[in-house]
Amino acid sequence: MAAPCPTTVTIMSSEPTKLLHPRTTDFSRTCHPIFSFPDANVVLRSLEGTLYRMHSFTLRTTSGFFDTMFSLPQPKTSAPARTTQQDSDRGDDVLDVYESDFPMERLLSLMSGLPIPKWESLDEIERVLNLAEKWDTPGPLASLRSALSSQPFLQAKPLRCYVLATHFGWTNEAKLASKYTLSLDLYDPIHDDQLEQLSSKDLLPLLNLHRKRRDMFRELLNSPERFTAGNSTPYHCNRCGVTELENHTWRELKNRMFLEMERRPSGDTLGLVIGETAEWPEARACWEAKCSKKDCGGFNYDRVATLRQILACVALLPSTVE
Repeated sequence: MAAPCPTTVTIMSSEPTKLLHPRTTDFSRTCHPIFSFPDANVVLRSLEGTLYRMHSFTLRTTSGFFDTMFSLPQPKTSAPARTTQQDSDRGDDVLDVYESDFPMERLLSLMSGLPIPKWESLDEIERVLNLAEKWDTPGPLASLRSALSSQPFLQAKPLRCYVLATHFGWTNEAKLASKYTLSLDLYDPIHDDQLEQLSSKDLLPLLNLHRKRRDMFRELLNSPERFTAGNSTPYHCNRCGVTELENHTWRELKNRMFLEMERRPSGDTLGLVIGETAEWPEARACWEAKCSKKDCGGFNYDRVATLRQILACVALLPSTVE
């Protein structure tokens, strides 16, 4: 069945308060240079007034939205279809879609199999994703799904990537994004707006991941098998074998590390020889603690071995939502 001319279409737009419909207007706008096919039989107009001359076959085969629209019974019209660039410039009937140029250009390029520029930000991807969802375009959505897993975007906006991935039901992408959210303190009010966009079935696993890492880390830190000098009672100085260690400096460092894990569940700031955490007062006091016996002065804890064990504990923690 031949696609109807845009002059005969009237349906609902993606915005509930507006109609998607053709209107004849005199204007001097030219067609978008990429989408100015002379034999096209559909003319779309953006919010900015740019014209996009497209083949109905392309729209129907790549978009469920347009396939449904063009399948609707159309009223009879005696006016012949005008499809040339010259006719459109004279004021031919066009189809207003009430969408901005940027997402339209990117999405129509994907629908047409044309190359697109490199994505510069997650904002760009999200704008096109929203339109791709409205227009029901499986092919472009698959391409955008791949772009969402780009490491720069995951590092810069991990929570936003997680929100988008869960919205579309992309399990693998959601798991990957959840790993990158471990650099965030989800209880910081700055994240409230994005967390509110998550359904309970997606929010709870993310919160559980962060909490589970914190609690498991605390259990590992308290293990006498892993940290014998700090957690065994009694424990005597390794050097003189006489003085029983008083482990308050280790307990204070453990508490500080627990708070750090709560703030930044990735744990990537822990177990380091240099850096901010290495300069904590609690850390310096712990590594400088010595046996109180006269003429002994042995260090209470092996700094290098202890830091190595802390890193081993962090590596044992779950890293993604289940």
